[in-house]
Amino acid sequence: MRLRDADGTTVHLAYCTNVHAAEDFDGVLSQLDRFAVPVRERLGADVLGLGLWLAAPVARALAEQPELRRRLRTELSARGLETVTLNGFPYQAFQAPVVKHDVYLPDWTDPRRLRYTLDLALVLAELLPDDAARGSISTLPLAWREPWDKRRFGAARAQFGELAAGLARLDRTVRVALEPEPGCVVESTDQAVAALSAVADEHLGVCVDLAHLACGWEDPADAVAKLKSAGVPVVKVQVSQALEVEDPQAAREVLAAYAEPRFLHQTRSSAGERFDDLPLALASEAPGPWRIHFHAPLHAAALEPLRTSTQVLQEGLAALLTNSDCDHFEVETYTWDVLPSAARPADDAGLAAGIAAELAFAREQFAALGVS
Repeated sequence: MRLRDADGTTVHLAYCTNVHAAEDFDGVLSQLDRFAVPVRERLGADVLGLGLWLAAPVARALAEQPELRRRLRTELSARGLETVTLNGFPYQAFQAPVVKHDVYLPDWTDPRRLRYTLDLALVLAELLPDDAARGSISTLPLAWREPWDKRRFGAARAQFGELAAGLARLDRTVRVALEPEPGCVVESTDQAVAALSAVADEHLGVCVDLAHLACGWEDPADAVAKLKSAGVPVVKVQVSQALEVEDPQAAREVLAAYAEPRFLHQTRSSAGERFDDLPLALASEAPGPWRIHFHAPLHAAALEPLRTSTQVLQEGLAALLTNSDCDHFEVETYTWDVLPSAARPADDAGLAAGIAAELAFAREQFAALGVS
């Protein structure tokens, strides 16, 4: 959806399609009719923004075949859909039965990651609406933190140099954004500033994921101010929220319902205790409060006594809209299929309804901040 701020500047709001499993071109087209069009119709929107996730084989096929790129753009337009941003973090098989650490592979030391990102950039340059100022691609924050050393960072830095050169050759402006995430080489705002200072380029910046920011117990206004002070652009924002629990020991049974086998759910306490997955936290006696990297639906309450980091989301949007030039916002709740059974959609129509409700919630948050 296209929103406008008080100055008339366009703000793009989309939902991320990494919630859908699609590993080939036909699968991508299928999800447009199964989910995206029903979401748009429920919202009453003339045009719905999609933050497309294209698995590596699809991206390669599109990059190699101009006619396939033109067809995708035509198919999107015919359905009242548009794309200004891609999610380039997962490489493929993101909705496999078990993902966990595989989502960080290949990392930025691997030439496959560079090839994939350049493929996405080429595709996005053609998908961009004619009147869009620029495109964005979010990517993983270099790698999972282990193993990591100066040699690996040197390899990643060299690849970012090639990436910047490739982006500069495109006919349209496309920027790539590192997305800090708990447990990764780049986890915090300070680490993002340090990493990007070493590979400074006008085509590179940060993707602020508001659930990740919450899990790091970072103050949103401080984080945004640090990025602005360092001259690091916020290229993209993922409008997301984490789970919170005040007394985890008293809520162990409810928390266990969110400890599922597909995704990592990094858990952090306000006192600084760190666990790479929720089951590890549950095996501890660490006191609360905790925040858990589980992207919870924006509009719905978590199972009591859990709550969600809505306040961080609201404070983050306020800070970003007043203290950054970011205009790409993406609702990224990829966890619908692994929610506790009582909260899980029963079918495609239920998932489309849930995504539409999230976007409606996000639209309300923007309206409260003068963007509508």
